[in-house]
Amino acid sequence: MIFHLYKRFLLFPIQITGIHDYPHINLDPINHTAIMSHMNKLNILLLTLFGIVIGLGCYSFIYAKGYSYLSDDPKACVNCHIMKENMDSWIKSTHHHVAKCNDCHLPHNIVGKYAVKALNGFNHSAAFTLQNFPDPIRIREHSLKTVKNSCLSCHQPMIQAMSHEGGTHNENSNCLHCHRSAGHAK
Repeated sequence: MIFHLYKRFLLFPIQITGIHDYPHINLDPINHTAIMSHMNKLNILLLTLFGIVIGLGCYSFIYAKGYSYLSDDPKACVNCHIMKENMDSWIKSTHHHVAKCNDCHLPHNIVGKYAVKALNGFNHSAAFTLQNFPDPIRIREHSLKTVKNSCLSCHQPMIQAMSHEGGTHNENSNCLHCHRSAGHAK
């Protein structure tokens, strides 16, 4: 019974019209062809716009080699010409054979790694598109914290040994203060 009423009102919706100030219910069918034609045009327009956005996004992703950023390959870091100097200095560094870019510049857990990759990717894309970045580039505070945590993670046994022997290390120390050229030789 309920389905029958639903079907009845879907096919023949009620129209209340007033003739001579006395409303009455018109049960004549509405021109569904005109409504569907309008809806089809709207759907086609929305699908076209969606296709254009997806197409431009895919083109940009392929043109900018976006897929390379999903890997751990250091060559991804030099997709931008401004990073060439940093890559050259990393190749000369003592860490070249033991650590790649992601080992130092990204957190070591999977969620943190891809969250920071996404944040950095957005920031880098915006900076290069709008051309509002310092030259030479500078590391941001949140990235500096990540690098410091990477130093502490990899060198934990040595740091503990220094602390037990009365060394000068403490948790607030900045590894890069003394070891600035460890990851990027100048």
